[in-house]
Amino acid sequence: MFYAAALIALSGCNGKNNGELVGVERGAQFYEPDPYGMVFVPQGSFNMGQNEQDVASLTNALTKTVTISSFWMDETEITNSEYRQFVYWVRDSIARKLLGAQNEEFLISEDENGNPLDEPRLNWETELDWANADYQETLAEMYYAEGERFFGRKEFDNRKWIYRYDWVDLQQAAKLTNRYQIYDFGGKDQEAKGKYEGVVYDINGERRDLEDGDRSAFIMHDQVLVYPDTLSWVENFTYSYNEPMTKLYFNHAGYDTYPVVGVSWKQATAFCIWRSNLLNNYLKSEGQPLAMDYRLPTEAEWEYAARGGIEHGIYPWGGYYTRNNRGCFVANFKPLRGRYTDDGSVRTSAVMSYAPNEYGLYDMAGNVAEWTSSAFDEASYVYTHDMNPDYKYNARPDDPIVMKRKVTRGGSWNGIAYYLQCGTRAYEYQDSTSCFIGFRCIRDYIGE
Repeated sequence: MFYAAALIALSGCNGKNNGELVGVERGAQFYEPDPYGMVFVPQGSFNMGQNEQDVASLTNALTKTVTISSFWMDETEITNSEYRQFVYWVRDSIARKLLGAQNEEFLISEDENGNPLDEPRLNWETELDWANADYQETLAEMYYAEGERFFGRKEFDNRKWIYRYDWVDLQQAAKLTNRYQIYDFGGKDQEAKGKYEGVVYDINGERRDLEDGDRSAFIMHDQVLVYPDTLSWVENFTYSYNEPMTKLYFNHAGYDTYPVVGVSWKQATAFCIWRSNLLNNYLKSEGQPLAMDYRLPTEAEWEYAARGGIEHGIYPWGGYYTRNNRGCFVANFKPLRGRYTDDGSVRTSAVMSYAPNEYGLYDMAGNVAEWTSSAFDEASYVYTHDMNPDYKYNARPDDPIVMKRKVTRGGSWNGIAYYLQCGTRAYEYQDSTSCFIGFRCIRDYIGE
């Protein structure tokens, strides 16, 4: 009884700690709501690697016991409709910036307290009316020039929809030579001076010398064209008629719930950064704590999620076969030497067309293969850690092409059953696009 009374006294709201270590008051207990469209993947350990014979004799997925932390994962692959929100945001932000030079209502130049901002922000509350005659001259550069128009149609020039983004390179910041150090230079005053001593390289391989007390060198800047490569539907196949997919797949409402394709690894990474900022800017405006960032899953996280908690399962559904007990295929892939329609779809299928795995995740096998954040190396299982293993490499433009490989997982509508297996690895180059590769996001869970 005395112990309970002492706890109450020490943790009271009068702000006095009575000389004891009682911690810092943080207000109400934090509770993380379920992210929209995501499912929870609990922490655990599993045997990463192939559970079936290595039919391709690649020896690039050796069995390794690893432990994975908890995370949230999109229950489906990112759809055309969801990715279009990103594309339209970039388009509209460019338009608002152009209009802001002529009309102040499209910009915010003061903070909540009326103090001027160093750099004006876009005002998303002002309605953007594309049909407004007063805007046409200002927005003219967002459309194709007359000589480039098909049949005289006035259409957006999506080659100008470029997303510029930043991130912090924690890998370089964590190097001992790049850590913030305190040096005692001696002298009469025994002055202590803070200093960074190492060297940092940006994404283009340019050297950045760290200056005293300046950590901005760790902030990386990049830009990417956000519109999907719709021509991949034609380019990926020789002597095959796929023109309707190029014209309609990303643009027609009939494909809204289909997974987005034609997106490179860099575009998928940029989408994650945009999605993180979209949520956190809203939470900040509401005075709420910021959420963890969205990101691509590591290769190990993806495989752990695909297995759905089933030990030694070959496929995400846990069975040995690609058919159910009624003889129906349970995923969208290339069965029976090219009888594409036997699984119900010629090409991609709408998300949630097949049953989910035990974690509630759809299409972890088939439909479209998925980008991961991990760089591909045949021997990475040998040297990566056994806790949240990962191998990352930010390839520079002048790096050999072999350094630009990123791991893809899950197989696709265009792949055979071997690629549907949980332990099968594949790769594609980070700046390449394909009509059978998409992605989904994950978000770290706060706590365990």
